[in-house]
Amino acid sequence: MSVRELSFLLTDVKRLLRREYLKSDLPITPMQARALVYVSRFEGLRQKALSDILEIQPITTARLIDQLSDEGLVERRPDPTDRRAHCLYLTDQAQALLDDIGVVVEDVNRKAVAGLSADEIDQLLHLLKVMHSNLSQD
Repeated sequence: MSVRELSFLLTDVKRLLRREYLKSDLPITPMQARALVYVSRFEGLRQKALSDILEIQPITTARLIDQLSDEGLVERRPDPTDRRAHCLYLTDQAQALLDDIGVVVEDVNRKAVAGLSADEIDQLLHLLKVMHSNLSQD
């Protein structure tokens, strides 16, 4: 395999991971799950910050949060330092779904690395982190 094929392979792996996720019976989309996980990691973050993390437009984030809010999973609260902004918080109902998301992600990841040794998995993670770091630098 040449370096030229790397992006295609990574994109295809991402597509296949998403396909496996969609086989689950989770009641939310992969993007909704990503948003929920990030809100859980950075509870109290502003919607704009979530847009930046997810690399989507603020209007798309607003719709996404509307959906999660309608499902009773996320709530918006006024930002105490900026009355124009809203911060995002999980509801109690979200925790059970986050646990389910964790199980699905673990199952999909386990399937993806089947046949790899623990050392190979560690090496794969290390190399992906290096690539991530390389591409994150501006």
